[in-house]
Amino acid sequence: MSRRGWVLFLAMSLVWGVPYLLIKVAVTDLAPVVVVFGRCLLGAALLLPWTVARGRLRPALRRWRPLLAFTVLEMTGPWLLIAYAEQTLSSSLTGLLIAAVPFAAALAGRLSGDRERLGPVRLLGMGLGVAGIALLLGLDVEAVAPLPLLAIALVVVGYATAPLIVTRSLPDVSGVAASAVALTVTTVVYAPFAVPRLGQAARAPSDALLAVLVLGVVCTALALALFFALIREVGPQRALVITFLNPAVAVLLGVLLLDEPLTLGLAVGLPVVVLGCVLATRRTALRRAPARAGDVDVVVP
Repeated sequence: MSRRGWVLFLAMSLVWGVPYLLIKVAVTDLAPVVVVFGRCLLGAALLLPWTVARGRLRPALRRWRPLLAFTVLEMTGPWLLIAYAEQTLSSSLTGLLIAAVPFAAALAGRLSGDRERLGPVRLLGMGLGVAGIALLLGLDVEAVAPLPLLAIALVVVGYATAPLIVTRSLPDVSGVAASAVALTVTTVVYAPFAVPRLGQAARAPSDALLAVLVLGVVCTALALALFFALIREVGPQRALVITFLNPAVAVLLGVLLLDEPLTLGLAVGLPVVVLGCVLATRRTALRRAPARAGDVDVVVP
């Protein structure tokens, strides 16, 4: 990997490990719908003008049906569910639970007709991942409420299935353009619920407002642009390795900055889940067509 590739890789590993910390800080004083609205508004304000200036908005809108499905599964639904769940769950636990996405994605691909063989190494990785999450929940069960867990389970399903829409129905749509449209649509959807609360939100502590600002500008707009630059630099499969490091970053930041406890479940489950992710998403030697430029798994926290 080139030096530029490594810089982009390390930047993305950090940038997409941070949102769980910021969401936790924001939802302490702001309603989840306000956090999602603010994040999307800022991201759309930065990415949509770029998309229009590059002439990529109209081609994206021609595929509005799959783009709308992608929006619901990748942003509109998951981001509100994560914000809701983090009112109860710690940021470190949330980040680690979402590490189940690679396993769900492998299963979704298999069920939808993906001919890629699940060899013994990948099956071992999936087994380790399930075991790690089971250890995590089993050892920390007294601290876990069922509804937030259900919310994160729905997030995992959305993050796992949305990429199938991108690869099969939106291969010719720019990733940044698709993200700009998705952010704009999500902003519009939540505006009627968030705008009446903005007066109250304006009186929230500065750390909550700053968290939303960083979440929208850095962890959404900048992160999406960097992610697609990373894909162009190292290819989609190598780019996805950031998925393995994001949970570790989320756990570390939660423990160091939010004084979240490093529980036995986190200590035991984290390395097992990360190892399982590495093995489960490992590419096997297959007789299949080369991956297209659009074949990208987009998992945005």
